[in-house]
Amino acid sequence: MKLVPHATPLRRAPVQRRSAERLTRILDACAELLDEVGYDDLTTRAVALRAGVPIGSVYRFFGNKRQMADALAQRNLERYTERVGERLRQAGEGGWRAAMDAVLDEYLAMKRTAPGFCLVDFGNQIPVGVRQAEPNTRFADRLTALLSGYLDRTPDENLRRVFLVAVESADTLVQLAFRMDPQGDEAIIEETRALLRAYLGRVLD
Repeated sequence: MKLVPHATPLRRAPVQRRSAERLTRILDACAELLDEVGYDDLTTRAVALRAGVPIGSVYRFFGNKRQMADALAQRNLERYTERVGERLRQAGEGGWRAAMDAVLDEYLAMKRTAPGFCLVDFGNQIPVGVRQAEPNTRFADRLTALLSGYLDRTPDENLRRVFLVAVESADTLVQLAFRMDPQGDEAIIEETRALLRAYLGRVLD
């Protein structure tokens, strides 16, 4: 079982491997149940039962299910960043178009396959966290840090704004694509890709 770092604040951060594995099981169970019953019917007791841990273990890390969803959103972002980074390392030099394809394609892959992702993703579907850390802003900040070196650009406010506009635009269109088709309407996804290429080409070329 791969342990993923949990950067979101917890009631108690796991110190020992056994505790970290228990936290991973709790978040895995939360993700599965989100797909099965939705957020409104999600309960900490059901998560504990699915994870095979005492209810007290859930409350050791989380005060309520919203904090659990926030931790899942943060874990999703960490895993997504790893996936995009690995794809860029394998691609080598490819410019911003290769980077954009990696960013969009890996998001779509997680949307289609990662448990609970369609409801939580990085916190957009169930708004979580504090106002200053709104999901798309957090996502744009992460992309700025991840891609600035690959693109040989300074990670300044201008680049951050460009990525925030791109993220907000793509988010709206991708959500539309998945409302039209559970696997994502391909025509809308390709329109999204074309829109991003046109906007980023004007700014980054």
